[in-house]
Amino acid sequence: MKNRQAANPKRTLKRLLRTMFGDYKGQLLFVVVMILLSAFANVRGSLFLQVVIDDHITPLLGQANPDFGGLFRAIVQMAIIYLIGILAALIYNFMMVKISEGTQKKIRDQMFTHMQSLPVGYFDARSDGDIMSHFTNDTDTLRQMISQSIPNLMMAAVTFCSVFIAMFSISVPLTLFVMLSIILMLNVIRIISRRSGRFFGAQQRDLGAVNGYIEEMMHGQKVVKIFNHEKIVMEEFDALNDQLQESATKANVNANTLMPIMMNLLNVQYVLIAIIGGLFAINGVSGLTVGMIASFLQLSRSLNGPISQVSQQINFVIMALAGAERIFHLLDETPEIDHGYVTLVNAKWSQGQLVETKERTGTWAWKHPHEDGTITYTEVTGDVRFEDVDFGYVDNQLVLHDINLYAEPGQKVAFVGATGAGKTTITNLINRFYNIQDGKIRYDGINIEKIHLESLRRSLGIVLQDTHLFTGTIRENIRFGKLDASDEEVLAAAKLANADMFINHLPEKYDTVITGDGEGLSQGQRQLLAIARAAIADPPVMILDEATSSIDTRTERIVQSGMDRLMSGRTVFVIAHRLSTIQNSDAIMVMDHGRIIERETHETLLAEKGTYYQLYTGKIELD
Repeated sequence: MKNRQAANPKRTLKRLLRTMFGDYKGQLLFVVVMILLSAFANVRGSLFLQVVIDDHITPLLGQANPDFGGLFRAIVQMAIIYLIGILAALIYNFMMVKISEGTQKKIRDQMFTHMQSLPVGYFDARSDGDIMSHFTNDTDTLRQMISQSIPNLMMAAVTFCSVFIAMFSISVPLTLFVMLSIILMLNVIRIISRRSGRFFGAQQRDLGAVNGYIEEMMHGQKVVKIFNHEKIVMEEFDALNDQLQESATKANVNANTLMPIMMNLLNVQYVLIAIIGGLFAINGVSGLTVGMIASFLQLSRSLNGPISQVSQQINFVIMALAGAERIFHLLDETPEIDHGYVTLVNAKWSQGQLVETKERTGTWAWKHPHEDGTITYTEVTGDVRFEDVDFGYVDNQLVLHDINLYAEPGQKVAFVGATGAGKTTITNLINRFYNIQDGKIRYDGINIEKIHLESLRRSLGIVLQDTHLFTGTIRENIRFGKLDASDEEVLAAAKLANADMFINHLPEKYDTVITGDGEGLSQGQRQLLAIARAAIADPPVMILDEATSSIDTRTERIVQSGMDRLMSGRTVFVIAHRLSTIQNSDAIMVMDHGRIIERETHETLLAEKGTYYQLYTGKIELD
């Protein structure tokens, strides 16, 4: 597996800093002031050591009755200077934590908001765990970089410059020696960081893969156990975990070698400064005194801090930039294309004309603005037509070929065929989860590409076989179809769907809390709630995708009764593996390899004794 780091770390860092400065410019400027104050205090404290030794300690040597008053006052002054530095450091660290958490929240909000606008194809191509990693692992590395690495590196840069200035004021030759040793250390940092940086991007990617697999297995534990595949999934997880271990080991082994090497080089530097400085003082070079050497050594220790911080924080920065790049890749994903301008509105008839109203009248209309500023309203009837439609998830690989079909208002159109024939794909095109390559799909005579996506989907209700419920009360799950629905509307929708039959037997009835996608409810009960959720939205067109293929016969009758009520007076598209549920359809489309090969009513298709007849009589298996 190819290892990679952030493709363009400079651009990623600039973008991240722009995000921070956009909301926290004033706070960041205050942080800079506190960092300057802290660095100044540290350097001033080191320089003051020379005053303490040369002006207060050295003169006291050999005195019979030394006066320690001046020394005590000097020590107090030096302590105050260091306390100012400590207080400034506490303030800027507190500020950076607040900025970090705020930036992290903003990025999570941006990701989640942008995720809602992404096409379904984005989620088809990625695991849930990998997407979750953006919100957990990647944002956490950013938090660490913003709250720790950035202020520490800023402090290191300011301290580095101010310490060098102070060193030059004491001894130019010793400072030049320190510069040469630092150049050597920086090259060591650059070499090791470049090597470790190649693996941090791979570590983040492999961590996302592991999280994705764990998420998938958590949802699929029942299937794994039924087929006794525990050993297989453990082997697959081990392979992914081994890959993560390999990339993480390579990244962290290189990163962790940096600090020991740097600390030993700094210790060697300290010893050499003491020896060279002592020789200079003995021989009167540069007029060095004991106090000046002590102060220089203290400054060199202060200089060691920035070098250590750079060597330590650079690895966090590299890893965080790799995570930031993954985040920005998500934020840069192209959202669903929506050039629609026709919208869905509530309407009513007034003096023979259709007019828009805020009231919920049960009548819907398409609001169609024109270039001349006029607006026309067309009643929503549910007339849906496919005209010569071709579609493929990949441009050069069509899965639907030359699809022509129509559903007139109030008609029930059913699709049958083997798995992969294209039944579900057709319904996904009606709500524009995907865009077609060729042809037209018209809704009440309007090209659906001209209908605003939100309005298009609001006009459609969907009940899927794999019903998804949300953590919350049953009342809240039904109301998800219409957030402003009253309690009376919730009860009415539940009764229409036959869901009230089991809800009233629950301990808390409609206030019963369900979790884990309806954990504790049967498949049939979950589908009844899905029917109620669709019913409360009251859409003019319904899509029922294999909604009764995985429940027992008795429950199917209850669910089918609820569906029949839901379908009444609407245009309905049905996909079912049980042919008994679609016999009363106005038209049945038999599909095979992305083509409609037969279309007629149940009786006509049986009389023709074609593919549908063979499916119905069991001569051909319906997958």
